[in-house]
Formats: sequence, structure tokens, C-alpha cells
Amino acid sequence: WRGAPPKLPHLPAGSRVLELGCGNGKTLAAMLRRPWWIAALDISPSATRLGREIAVSLTDAPSKVDLMVADAVLLPFQDAFFDAIFAFHVIGHLREIDRLRAAKEAARVLKAGASLFFQEFGVEDMRAGKGEEVEPETFRRGGGVLTHYFTEGEVLELFRIFRPVSIRTDLRLTRIRGEDYVRSRVVAEFIKV
Repeated sequence: WRGAPPKLPHLPAGSRVLELGCGNGKTLAAMLRRPWWIAALDISPSATRLGREIAVSLTDAPSKVDLMVADAVLLPFQDAFFDAIFAFHVIGHLREIDRLRAAKEAARVLKAGASLFFQEFGVEDMRAGKGEEVEPETFRRGGGVLTHYFTEGEVLELFRIFRPVSIRTDLRLTRIRGEDYVRSRVVAEFIKV
């Protein structure tokens, strides 16, 4: 949850935007500076509270936000409601069957022509392979948190019901206690057809 918020795309004022997994509110804080209507959800009540605190602290934010405790695999929204979905480091915490369900739910609630923005850790990441492997490339580490590490091909297959706009794997070195380690992140944008 550390680091700068991701760069957000331009979307028209009034766009209905869904953030899957608001976590500590880092992405939400950046989104609140945009003139969007935002629904932000997390399965964790404490994460939703953090998001609420951030929203209240940004009193000059031009956007409107609704925060809720909800599950990405069963979204509490009507069909074809959103103009964009941000799925940053949330789908990777799901088992394979639920990753597929989350992708289908995202397709259900997006309007035709709307965008899905995706970011997750890649298989080259320094933490890939660490912990108890519960499914291929999915590991349980400290605190029982699951993390799945993706390839670009797997992301394309997961969102095959969408049209891919772009996909890339970002690699960067991070130095920890004098040693260099690779951080890997798969970043993609899809359009609902």
C-alpha cells in the first residue's frame, strides 16, 4: 500500500467510476481530485473506514463518492452502470474461480465502450514464489493474505470478453537493505465491447 498513487486517465466530468478494492485510499485520494461520481468498495470494513476518512479530509474535492463494504465477485450495481472501473491490486488477492467471477461482474456493470483499468503484480516480482502455494502462481504469505502473480497472457485470457487497448509489464529495481530486487507489475486497459 506504499508508494505514489497510480497515474489516472482522463475521463469526462460526471463519469461514473468504480474502484474495486479501495484499500488504504491511496488511489481514491487521487480520484477524488477528479470531477467524477465514484463508487469505492472493499471487502474490509476497516479499509472502507480509511476511505471515508480520506474523503472527509478532502473537503475541496470536486467529486462525489459512495463507499461500501462489498465483494468484487458479486457487485451491488445494476447492469451497464459505470463508465470506468479501476481494479488495482485487488483481483490478485482472489483465487482463480473468483478472479473469473470478478472479471464477469466487471463486464456486467460496465457500459458498452467503457474502460477497465487493471494493475497487479507480475510473475517476475521479488515476492513471487514466496509463501505457501495454494494455486499455480498464487501464494499465501504473512497474515494469510493471498497474492496471485500474473503474466500478460493470463490477464488477456482473464479479460477475454473485453477488447484489449494496451498491456505491458513494468519492471523496476527496488533496493532493500543494500540489495536490489525486481518489482514487477502488469498494467492493462480494456474496453467493453
